Amino acid sequence: MIEIANLHKKFGKLEVLNNINLTFNKGECIALIGPNGCGKTTLIKSILGMVIPTKGTIKVKEQMISDHYEYRRHIGYMPQIGRYPDNMSIGQIIDMIKNIRKSEHELDEELLQRFSLNKMSEKRMRTLSGGTTQKVSATLAFLFNPDILILDEPTAGLDPLASEILKEKIIAEKQKGKLILITSHLLSELDDLVSHVIFMQDGNTLFHKTTGDLKQSTGEENISKAIAHILKRNNNE
Repeated sequence: MIEIANLHKKFGKLEVLNNINLTFNKGECIALIGPNGCGKTTLIKSILGMVIPTKGTIKVKEQMISDHYEYRRHIGYMPQIGRYPDNMSIGQIIDMIKNIRKSEHELDEELLQRFSLNKMSEKRMRTLSGGTTQKVSATLAFLFNPDILILDEPTAGLDPLASEILKEKIIAEKQKGKLILITSHLLSELDDLVSHVIFMQDGNTLFHKTTGDLKQSTGEENISKAIAHILKRNNNE
């Protein structure tokens, strides 16, 4: 569904992405992880068309994104920090996005109901906690039933119940065959979600493995310990 080939990005003399080659397929739930400044955000923004690569290509559903901006309608994006007009209410924000997207397909309002946002639709965005703003962002990401979901630190700021609701939703969408890309620093949150792990460092892809291969090659039972095992091994070589 997404093919990235020979992708480079420089900001001045700083090379943020260095020859990235990745393929993401239908039904995969991929954890994109790595230290701050490793290139994760730039890679995501390149896929979304918010950053123009210095060199290389990105295809979504076999179409070059540089030629077809409409590919974005296949993507639901949840930013790490959602920014919305302060004076608008939750209901107004959701209605505005519906009007902009003008989707002809049935909307997925499950999270709107499960997060009880429908009961607080008159609340102004400026009055919301960070966690409630995250719920709005999550609801909008899933609302148009996209084939591809890109979720940037999706559980950050959510209370335990909301976090579980969102994780259940991610698992359900993966089972429908959707492609889901997640960035997260909370590796313990990912064990029951992801099928693949990509670790980036200094603008490079250090490894891209299935969770099964990752655990088998390290002898560890969870993702965070398996990654720590690999990093320690690499540092000792």
